[in-house]
Amino acid sequence: MTTTQIQRLGIFLALALVMAATRQHHVWHHFDALPDASWSVFFLAGFWLRGAARWAFPLLMALAVFIDYLVISGQGIPFWSHYCVSPAYWFLVAAYGTLWLGGSWLAKHSGGKPSFATLGLAAAALLVSEGACYLVSNGSFYWLSDSVPRPRSFGAWAANLGDWYLPFLTSTALYVAIGAVLYVLMHMLARTLGHASRQGQRH
Repeated sequence: MTTTQIQRLGIFLALALVMAATRQHHVWHHFDALPDASWSVFFLAGFWLRGAARWAFPLLMALAVFIDYLVISGQGIPFWSHYCVSPAYWFLVAAYGTLWLGGSWLAKHSGGKPSFATLGLAAAALLVSEGACYLVSNGSFYWLSDSVPRPRSFGAWAANLGDWYLPFLTSTALYVAIGAVLYVLMHMLARTLGHASRQGQRH
């Protein structure tokens, strides 16, 4: 489904709002709140905003960092002293980039129309890109952050990977599923409006 520049801007603002509303809970460690939607936002942005990476991806990254800064400084903690912030923090650019590429790849190969084949491609793209994102973000934090106690080993890292993988995958998949439903509804609405317009022209 093709989108105009105005529609892309609207999609971007909606995704940015979702990330702003949920990411702050991740930094606060309020696990009873909504899960952080950042991973799914970058995946869906890659899908819906493919071709707009030059401005959309940097702006989403800047927003993510800005939210983290506001929340952490709001707690009276220096930004670089927070548990989640370390030299590994900058690896989030690469980690989120894999999610964007996964969504962009899906948009390129889906044909622009919802179908069962697209559903299978979406599952594959999400699993691969989310796995790569998790590997980069978790691995960089484990090996580079001073918050992880020493000594470190590949065995302990593997155990850590297993402990957190499913929660991250589940929450990301849930948000992407909601996005997929919205995508189908938008496609149906566009098709209905297009059909109604053609009928009106005939009369």
